[in-house]
Amino acid sequence: MKTQDKQIGGSMSRVDGRLKVTGAATYSAEYQLPGITYAVLVGSTIAKGRITSMDTRAAERAPGVLAVITHLNSPKVPGFDTVGKDPSQPATVGGPLKVFHDDKVRFNDQPIAVVVADTFERARYAARLVKAQYAQEKHQTNLEASAGQAFLPTSAKKNPKSPMADYQRGTADAYKTGALKIEGEYVIPTEVHHPMELQAITAHWEAPDRLTLYDKTQGTLATRRDFAKEWGLPEANVKVIATFVGGAFGNALHSWPHESAAIIAAKVVNRPVKLMLTREQMFTMVGYRPYTWQKVGMSATADGKITAITHESIGQTSSFEEFTESTLAQTRMMYASPNLTTRYRLAALDVNSPIWMRGPGEATGAFALESAMDEMAHLLNLDPLEFRLRNYTDTDPEKNRPWSTKFLKECYKLGADRIGWSKRQLKPGSLRDGEWLIGYGMGVGTFGAHRGAAHASAQLRPDGTVLMQCATTDIGPGTGTAMTQIAADTLGLPPQKITFELGHSDYPQAGTQGGSSTVNSVGPAVQEACLALKDKLRELAGASQPAFASARKEDVTLADGYLTLTGNATTRVAYKDLLKQAGAASVVVEAKPGNDGQQYSMYSFSVHFAEVRVHELTGEVRVSKLVSCADAGTIINQKTAANQMKGGAVGGIGMALMEHAAIDDRFGRYITKDFADYHVPVHADAPAIEVAFVNQPDLHVNALGTKGIGEIATIGVAPAIANAVFNATGKRVRELPITPDKLV
Repeated sequence: MKTQDKQIGGSMSRVDGRLKVTGAATYSAEYQLPGITYAVLVGSTIAKGRITSMDTRAAERAPGVLAVITHLNSPKVPGFDTVGKDPSQPATVGGPLKVFHDDKVRFNDQPIAVVVADTFERARYAARLVKAQYAQEKHQTNLEASAGQAFLPTSAKKNPKSPMADYQRGTADAYKTGALKIEGEYVIPTEVHHPMELQAITAHWEAPDRLTLYDKTQGTLATRRDFAKEWGLPEANVKVIATFVGGAFGNALHSWPHESAAIIAAKVVNRPVKLMLTREQMFTMVGYRPYTWQKVGMSATADGKITAITHESIGQTSSFEEFTESTLAQTRMMYASPNLTTRYRLAALDVNSPIWMRGPGEATGAFALESAMDEMAHLLNLDPLEFRLRNYTDTDPEKNRPWSTKFLKECYKLGADRIGWSKRQLKPGSLRDGEWLIGYGMGVGTFGAHRGAAHASAQLRPDGTVLMQCATTDIGPGTGTAMTQIAADTLGLPPQKITFELGHSDYPQAGTQGGSSTVNSVGPAVQEACLALKDKLRELAGASQPAFASARKEDVTLADGYLTLTGNATTRVAYKDLLKQAGAASVVVEAKPGNDGQQYSMYSFSVHFAEVRVHELTGEVRVSKLVSCADAGTIINQKTAANQMKGGAVGGIGMALMEHAAIDDRFGRYITKDFADYHVPVHADAPAIEVAFVNQPDLHVNALGTKGIGEIATIGVAPAIANAVFNATGKRVRELPITPDKLV
């Protein structure tokens, strides 16, 4: 293949872009099935207690209403004991809420009824007629008030080697005896997922034992497994379709009450049921980044070598399900420190369960760690970048393994040059432009280069096109486009000849789209399937032409309707002849790649540099420039990868400056419950964001050399902005978001 024909590393436009911008893409709430009905949830108005009575008579008499379902009349769900979707994550304790299972209320706006009607408007009207009476109990929704009852996660109690267990190397809490030390407490408030597409599901019992779900999910097979277990069905009898997903940041990695409610409703009315959450219900029913308290203590020598770090964290979870995340993971491996202590605890509150949010625990932990690094550098009167370089790790200090690859120093240089780091002054408040104070800050991020099991199929058709299929989903980063590029390069075909179908549980196996693992997992499966297809065709061709029989699969090319030997265009066989010889309308293969390299520590790395302007009178903060640099292995598509880095950076701006889901603890109820009160970044908040990739392959992760981008796009952005604000103003803000009232 000519160099100019190579697809991997290019900037191919999205293969599904036209479908999305023209409205031809069908999302989970847009399927119009015969006999479709509409469901609307009714939420509790208390945070804790029992339902003593339910008055559904007015709702049942309302026009078009087909059913009103509560705990009093809901059909029995055979397996109401499922856990979270992703088996690669630590096991949860308890499990998701069992909707309509009993009279208990565990959090405010918990679904207590669902109304089904022949139109959405009628269902919504009738839902307002449902009335409940409660025996209210004292609730607790404040983490800091519950910090004294924080506990070690069950997974850590069962397994001392669990990532959630206390960790120590060297002397515990050694920073306390250091001559030069800093200590600070950091708070991340609750932050809520708000993708463009609201959470939605269309449930259809095609037969009493056959269920089809058109669902907003990040994992079709995980969702199939969850609901097959919930209803006591063989997995083959449950079909999950998520061809298009309008954004998801972790909120679709879990089974939620609204999904079960829709399936129950469809069973009751014996018709397809469509249920879509409201924007307000997105606050209460599909998880969030948990409110987290952290404390970091650090000591160092006068020449800038860290001697000890202690990092402690308390995160919130629900009263009925233990949710854990890797808040302290980055601290254990990022910087050289002979003494290091981490302690992770949970506080059970009367709230819905949290869930991973893009750049999950690592993003939360990085805010504390990277802020502390900046504080220590300031104490030492040392440039923060130089301080990090003096504590750079050439091997993983936690696992005592070599890195598979690590090009973080290259990221440092790329970012520092682009942001103009040389302009940064050690003394805060030294740079200004009129009434605006100017500051520079940086933050580092890392996330595991995870790889899970995945299969892909490849089918050559008589017209010379190739159909590929995999059950993976695409929540927005451009998975279908990247897989098309990988297939095009492997087969030697133009991308227009390849169709990559995804988002269907009937397709070959793939994990959830989460944890920056999709390209790492599915990409090698696509590559292997394409190689297997070429080998199958070579075998068929070898039956009639000996030159093919002795050739390697790498030496055959697919082009212009022929299988050809590389370098010998006259030795060729038409596809149609091969298919005729095989006695089939197409040639289909399915492949699963191997997985090795476990003797290495495999991570992606990022560094974010921020330039901010802070108005000295009003405290307004503007991010005037942001540079994000990533060591993420081979970059399959420069355009979509840069898009993903920019999107993650915008999320980091929201995390740093505006996002905060506030609860009125008197009622356990969110007072920021829509976009008027819960602020997210808009175009005016996002500066020109520059992205740079080292683009060095990591062949220990997979044969493509990819390492993953999704999480590191956000991890480290918030502390970079916080550190820049300090450099501009001399004011250290340790509780996000950084709002003007904290600076004036």
